[in-house]
Amino acid sequence: MQAAGKLQTRRSRFPPTTMASSMTGDGVSEAQTGKKSQKTKSQVDESELLAVPDGWKEPSFTKDDNPRGLLEESSFATLFPKYREAYLKECWPLVEKALGESNIKATLDLIEGSITVCTTKKTYDPYAIVRARDLIKLLARSVPFEQAVRILQDDMACDIIKIGTLVRNRERFVKRRQRLIGPKGSTLKALELLTNCYVMVQGNTVSALGPFNGLKEVRKVVMDTMKNIHPIYNIKTLMIKRELSKDPDLRMQSWERFLPKFRHKNLAKRREPKKKSVKKEYTPFPPAQPESTVDKELATGEFFLRESVKKRKKMEEIKVKQAEALTKKQEERNKAFIPPKEKPLMKKTTKAPTEGKLDIEAIKEKVKKAKTKKLGAPPVNPGPPNSSTTGKKKKSKTKNKG
Repeated sequence: MQAAGKLQTRRSRFPPTTMASSMTGDGVSEAQTGKKSQKTKSQVDESELLAVPDGWKEPSFTKDDNPRGLLEESSFATLFPKYREAYLKECWPLVEKALGESNIKATLDLIEGSITVCTTKKTYDPYAIVRARDLIKLLARSVPFEQAVRILQDDMACDIIKIGTLVRNRERFVKRRQRLIGPKGSTLKALELLTNCYVMVQGNTVSALGPFNGLKEVRKVVMDTMKNIHPIYNIKTLMIKRELSKDPDLRMQSWERFLPKFRHKNLAKRREPKKKSVKKEYTPFPPAQPESTVDKELATGEFFLRESVKKRKKMEEIKVKQAEALTKKQEERNKAFIPPKEKPLMKKTTKAPTEGKLDIEAIKEKVKKAKTKKLGAPPVNPGPPNSSTTGKKKKSKTKNKG
């Protein structure tokens, strides 16, 4: 009976069209068309589910959702630096007022340098304490109160990215952190506009506040910048994505063809050291034991010589070394007395070729030209006097006579 019941349940899962198709050969095509239609319907349903309608907002959590409140008290605490104490004193009444709306108690301890938030009996929202924890974290990380209060909203989140341990060298870390900020904060401002997030770079952390999608992009840009990838590349891709998201036809398509692909440039090769240490091949056997002086003497035959002969040989070797040292010293001393090579006073003049015959007419023309160039020298071929100059001379003579 149980087996029959299992068979009936299994059969009931299949639709009647598939059962009919399995029974008859003509109904095969009908079953295939039915499967295709189901697939298309499921694809349409998925696309409709993924698309969020315009102007839709999640309803806020009210006291009617949890009228009895919370069962137990929960609290969070965080430390803040000394330089942040004066600012927190000023804005503390505003912090208490903002947290009081969600029935959360906050205490500021200036002696220990800590902020504590805890739930009360009137607290109805269980997630309000988590938002309060994020608020005090942001205030401790030098985020101004006007921006940090936004975390209490439902559609807001925060992310504190630790960048202090990503780069070992301190100078390199400071340069990359400044690259993230940009000249006069322009890079950071562009990132804020594209992601709709507030970004604060302070010390070894980057605090970001905004929607979830924007925080994801901010974290990617910050981590890539610390890995020596310039933020301008990521900003360019974000700009393209922003334009593509406006087109409803491209919403369900891949955007890889539109996004730029940046290639890493081949940097100059690392300078190789002058002295390269070559590793020896590994051998499991230990190195051979070095020869002692007795073994060396036995190999050369000196061991069997008399002591007087040994001394004589040593003295001869010493005398040869002394003679070599003396000759070297003498050569170095003589270098000072060798006169340097003198440079020639007159430059070597190139002699005129005597083989070719002299061109006398060319020389004559050069002499004539030189005469004409001299001041006061009469022209070589004087031309006829102008009529105007002769007439003027005659008139001047007649006037003198009169």
